[in-house]
Amino acid sequence: MRQWKVAGGLITNHDGLLLVANRRRDGRIDWSPPGGVVDEGETMLTALTREVQEETGIAVAAWSRLCWTTEVLFVDLEMHLEVEVHLAADFGGAIEIDDPDGIVVEAHFLDNATIDRHLETSPPWIADPVRDWMSGAWSESRHFEYRALGRSPAEMTSERVVR
Repeated sequence: MRQWKVAGGLITNHDGLLLVANRRRDGRIDWSPPGGVVDEGETMLTALTREVQEETGIAVAAWSRLCWTTEVLFVDLEMHLEVEVHLAADFGGAIEIDDPDGIVVEAHFLDNATIDRHLETSPPWIADPVRDWMSGAWSESRHFEYRALGRSPAEMTSERVVR
């Protein structure tokens, strides 16, 4: 089973939460907090700081805490994804897209009124936790777990696992 780890960052200001538009291989776009794959030898927060800088131009000086974890078991693809999402405590810079992977094509701080519309094309394992967070940030870390069935994004279905 292929396993990979991803780090995501919650970066907020007076305009809302920073989300990035990701152009996928099949041309579709989905929105998520900035972040990416943790490379071998990197810590989660080192990878997150690097990914946020690469994708958005925002330099995070400190992360305050872990907000949630997500696990996704892609049954038909025999893959397992683990995600940690952390809240930025201190950051600076201006949004400037220069993603070396060529995936991130836009980034905006979005308020509650517009964030939901942007998340419509995102998979539930991204959209559900972000929507929950935007409805009222919580003080203790939460865990989200999903099972995804299907071999391509077009045919994929998923369900949240509740324990």
